Amino acid sequence: MTSTTRTRLTPEQRRAQLLDLGVELLATRSLDELSIDLLAEEAGISRGLLYHYFGNKHAFHEAVVRRAADELIAQTAPPADGEPLERVLASVTAYVDYVVTNHEGYLSLVKGAAGGNESIRGIYEQTRSDMGDRVFREHPQGDIVPDTPANRLVVRGWTAMTEELVLSWIADPNGVTRDELIAILVASLPALVGVTEEA
Repeated sequence: MTSTTRTRLTPEQRRAQLLDLGVELLATRSLDELSIDLLAEEAGISRGLLYHYFGNKHAFHEAVVRRAADELIAQTAPPADGEPLERVLASVTAYVDYVVTNHEGYLSLVKGAAGGNESIRGIYEQTRSDMGDRVFREHPQGDIVPDTPANRLVVRGWTAMTEELVLSWIADPNGVTRDELIAILVASLPALVGVTEEA
């Protein structure tokens, strides 16, 4: 008979593990459905231990949404190499796939921001800002979009349009394929930026 040695997690590791589980559960349910009881049951720990790590339900929800937003930013980052539109294509494709896979959780972020939850709105706005800002970063193979005040405004609108189109398409594809949706989103960015260059 052999005994297995259990590795004792540090408080930071345990908290990170619980946040990962929270993000995983959030992928298929709304934020309102993500309760302390559910996470405690799934993690096999007491409610009291969860309160020890997060304080209260609102702090727990905020921490899970922040972790999910960080994952969204990381998973949709444009690749380091490639032509500008190739990088946009890779980023948009990853974004569409992320929202499809994590639909309920993503909707909770959008609804939480729209519903007046200040902490969720702050996370949402920061995430949108980070996703928009990265198209202006300097790159050896050329900027995705030249950094001008007009283009900043256009990219903010394009980011909002992208989110709306993806959520609408998930709700009702209406004959539009995933690849067609991605092509529309990618082509629309240079088209919109082209308007500012002609103005």
